[in-house]
Amino acid sequence: MKTMNFLAGKCLAAAFSALLLLACTTTNAQDKDGWRQLFNGKDLNNGWKHVGPGSRYVKDGVTGSKGGMGLEYWSKEKFGNCVIRVVYKMQKFNSNSGVFIRIPIEPREEWMPVFYGYEVQIDNHPETSKEDEYHITGTLYSLTKPLAKPGKPGPEWNTMEITLDGPRTIVVVNGQKVTDYTEGQPTPARKFDFEPYRGIRPNEGYIGLQNHGNDDVVFFKEVAVKPLKK
Repeated sequence: MKTMNFLAGKCLAAAFSALLLLACTTTNAQDKDGWRQLFNGKDLNNGWKHVGPGSRYVKDGVTGSKGGMGLEYWSKEKFGNCVIRVVYKMQKFNSNSGVFIRIPIEPREEWMPVFYGYEVQIDNHPETSKEDEYHITGTLYSLTKPLAKPGKPGPEWNTMEITLDGPRTIVVVNGQKVTDYTEGQPTPARKFDFEPYRGIRPNEGYIGLQNHGNDDVVFFKEVAVKPLKK
C-alpha cells in the first residue's frame, strides 16, 4: 500500500509539473497586454520562411537583411482582426523596406506579395526618387496618401502598429495615424509596373518583412500581434 501511495504521489507531482510547464509556456507566448511575439530575437527558424533572393539574419536581438529583393513571411497562419506591431530602425538616414499584410496565399516568389497583398511602406523620403507621397512610411504603398509623416530617420527606433479590422486597415507610426483605408475606397491608377495591382484584398492574409536590397537595410527588433478587441 505504501508503495502504491508513493507511486501515486510521484504521478501527481509529475502531472502538476507538466501543467506548470504548460502554463509558463503559454504565459511566455503572450504577455500581460495580450501581445504574442512572432520574432524571438534569436533566429527565424520557427514559423518564418523566405522567398526571393537575399535573406534575413539575426544578430544582437534584431533581424537585418542582405541581398534582395525578398520577403521573410510568417508561414504558420493568416492574420485578420488583429493589431500587428513592429519596431524598426533604418540603417542609413533613410532606408527602404515594408511590412506586408493581407497576402491572399502563401507566397512562392517575391513579386506575388507585391502585386496581390499590401505593403505598408517604410521609406521617409520617396521624393528623392521618381516616387511621391503615395510611397511614404505608413502608407499602403502607392494606394494611400499619408495623414501624417512621423517616420524617424536612422538610427532612431520607430514603432508601427497596423490594425486589421475586417476590410479596414489603420496604420499608426510613432503614435500618429498615417493611414485609414477601407476596402473599396478609390485609389490612384498604377504609375509604375512594380506597384501592386488594384483590387479588393481579403480580410485575412499572410504577413511578412521585406528585404529590399543591400543598399536599403531596415532592422526589426519586434514583430508582435494581438487580437482586436471588439
